[in-house]
Amino acid sequence: MLKKALTVFIKEDDASALAIILHKAEENGAISYDTIEKLVNVDIDDLLLLALQWRLLLPVRAAKAGDWEDRMFIPGKGEQYRMPNVILYLVKNASASGEWDPEKAIIDVFNNIGEPDVEKMPVLFERMASEIKGHRINGYRIKSICRELGLEARVDPLVSEFKACGILSHKLSSLTEVSRAGTPIYEVNPALLVG
Repeated sequence: MLKKALTVFIKEDDASALAIILHKAEENGAISYDTIEKLVNVDIDDLLLLALQWRLLLPVRAAKAGDWEDRMFIPGKGEQYRMPNVILYLVKNASASGEWDPEKAIIDVFNNIGEPDVEKMPVLFERMASEIKGHRINGYRIKSICRELGLEARVDPLVSEFKACGILSHKLSSLTEVSRAGTPIYEVNPALLVG
């Protein structure tokens, strides 16, 4: 079922191998390179790079703060990869239904952390997604959308929750872009933009 869901945005051969890896990673939210070697007979480095590009799995090793762009992709023995929380729910749900359903995963992950406005989270995400450019959105737009949804008083905690759930990550590599925007810039998890 997971393979079927993945083929919505990943070619079938890669989806087959990736489904095996994600099933195993789902067990405890992480997987090692060594374990992946035992599971599939494909180019593991290319497959992990694909998983990283879609933010399905992230290297545990990070150069700085641990934001997605700080993750150190050094495939090889001993390396560990973790699954962002929202992806864990996406994978669980897709394994059961065969559907890649970001909205349900967002509801599930926010229910799990006890978010009081859980019913507004898919709407907030959908509004953010409609305004992204190159998988990015700035803090000013997030604040504006929160204001429209009656969540303005909770902008900072909500951004923190979105980051903790694996939905957003700071985008600091282009300080010129941040300086020009006059507000933080966030990357949106691309795996949530399909389905």
